[in-house]
Amino acid sequence: MVSDGHMSRRQIRDRAKVLAQEYGYLQYMIERYLSLWGEEETLRFLEACEEPVRTSIRMNTLKASVEQTAARLNEKGVDLQQVEWLECGFYADFHGFSPGALLEHMLGHYYVQGVPSMTVVQALDPQPHETVLDLAAAPGGKTTHLAQMMNNTGSVIAIEQDRLRVASLQSNVMRCGVENAIVYRGDARKIEHLELDPDRILLDAPCSGEGLIPLDSSRKTSKTMADVRFCATREDELLDAAVRALKPGGVLVYSTCSIAPEENEYVVDEILGRHPELRIVPIDLDFGDPGYTNPFGVSLNDSLRLARRFLPHNHGTEGFFICKMEKESESD
Repeated sequence: MVSDGHMSRRQIRDRAKVLAQEYGYLQYMIERYLSLWGEEETLRFLEACEEPVRTSIRMNTLKASVEQTAARLNEKGVDLQQVEWLECGFYADFHGFSPGALLEHMLGHYYVQGVPSMTVVQALDPQPHETVLDLAAAPGGKTTHLAQMMNNTGSVIAIEQDRLRVASLQSNVMRCGVENAIVYRGDARKIEHLELDPDRILLDAPCSGEGLIPLDSSRKTSKTMADVRFCATREDELLDAAVRALKPGGVLVYSTCSIAPEENEYVVDEILGRHPELRIVPIDLDFGDPGYTNPFGVSLNDSLRLARRFLPHNHGTEGFFICKMEKESESD
């Protein structure tokens, strides 16, 4: 991460005003990027957000082998390129066809999913026969991926609060041939009451979605700083509930599709301060940039460098944050 170079507050404000008009953002967003990265990297970010993100899919091995699905898609003229660190993840060029329109998609042979979203589940690394919680689970990309990695054994408890989104979650679970998932509609902040003792928890938290600008340009102007703070408060509550529910020795992955440190590193830093039994652990996959330990000049827990960030200008994906943590076992 680059600092703002020696730009004064006024210089940042003046430059942000120009760039905000040029690229169609709210000014406060550009001011934050300039403070976080400096001008050169900010310009690279703004340019990258104007480019479309490559379509990617996850082969669903609950329905067919990677090779079988790849062969069927190749026959239909779909070009595939494997994502280096993802066994079942591929960039896919459908040459103008809708990725969701093919028979193989309807049969559940693949799931249209962003590279960071696949990486989150790979980072959690769920094992067969475990009990895994997926909080804020709709529309089901990660739920079905968890079930796939667990080979339909153990149990995936998928929790979603939004009634409409529960319907899409259930239909994707069925389409993908998932047999080990239970879908609950409810508030994930109350999961302790379920007394489930999960081995692993995935919290891909509802967020401001600032990382999704390459996919949805309306996000350049749709959120205020108050929205970011509101999301950060809710994320803190969700993560705190997840830590309390996780069994000793268990693993937790926290992720967001936001690039705001307030929703990512700040939240984790706060939780680490409150839960000494929790520690950040390395993610055993080669992707992304290190998490920030000094964003906006705020000193945070040094272990946050073990978290990972996807950024449009560095990785050609939407913006994303992934942090893997372990809760110490009672014998430690």
